[in-house]
Amino acid sequence: MFRTLLAMLMVIAAFTVPMSFAETAEKADPQKEMVQLAGPEFWREVRSGEKGFTVANGSEAGQLINVDGQRWREVRNQWVSPIGLIFIGASALSLLLFYLWAGRIELSDKRSGKKVKRWTPFERAMHWFTAINFLILGFSGIVLLYGRHFIKPVAPDAIWGSLIYAAKLSHNYLGPLFVLGLLCMLVKWFKNNMINKVDIEWFKQGGGILPNGKHPDAGFCNGGEKIWFWLLATVGVVVCVTGLVMDFPIFGQTRADMQIANVIHGIASLGLLAAAFGHIYIGTVGTEGALEGMATGYVDETWAKQHHKLWLEEVQNLPESTTKTSATDEQKA
Repeated sequence: MFRTLLAMLMVIAAFTVPMSFAETAEKADPQKEMVQLAGPEFWREVRSGEKGFTVANGSEAGQLINVDGQRWREVRNQWVSPIGLIFIGASALSLLLFYLWAGRIELSDKRSGKKVKRWTPFERAMHWFTAINFLILGFSGIVLLYGRHFIKPVAPDAIWGSLIYAAKLSHNYLGPLFVLGLLCMLVKWFKNNMINKVDIEWFKQGGGILPNGKHPDAGFCNGGEKIWFWLLATVGVVVCVTGLVMDFPIFGQTRADMQIANVIHGIASLGLLAAAFGHIYIGTVGTEGALEGMATGYVDETWAKQHHKLWLEEVQNLPESTTKTSATDEQKA
């Protein structure tokens, strides 16, 4: 009899005890429990980011909650991302409309057949090394910032996972290489990019990009190229410094430092990418013959006379001219 009664009690307990625990877990509120255990004053300090005593090492070991993280997410998602998308979209749209209105800047005269050396092999390699890294970093950055809005909803999980992982790796590992390339370019072409009176006149005449407009004289670099150089020397350097701060978190950077660097990096990168569209447009489909110089190292004399007349005159007055006329020399270039 006693054994039967004990068995019945055990069966009842097996069903009622788990149910009581489940009901208790459902009703439990972690924040209320924290207030009850530690007191409202303690919990208020924790939520405000106040640091307490701990035996752990590290600059942020005593901070239980990173309250700045929420503010960083709000700034990044509600301000940086939308404004950056507007800048990039406005830049691309304005260039498209300009091309439809003005078309490509053609050579005013027929090609002469004479080639003038404009870029050395080292300069071309340096330019393309930096430019390719810039394009990969720009694309991967766009994927990291906007991919979850435009790519993830339509791409299979496997493709999305591989794409975002590749974007992260390429952005992290190619960033330092871009820094090296940019520094080399800034040092190499610094002396050619000082603004002078010729550039002021170049700006007054609109750089010769208006239809049927006279193309102003220019030296080795015109006013537009010099503006792009100084954008790289200022905004580009900011992008590099903030990128390195995030890429190498081994010099005592706190989470707050990384968040500030991330916001500045995003604003500067998106602005520089929007400006780069103009540089890419002018150097490719926007101007006849412009891409030939960086592709082969040589430009046609007619192109040089139209776009960089003062530089061409300097070259022609050199004791050993860099102009060549034979088809054999052109093939060697």
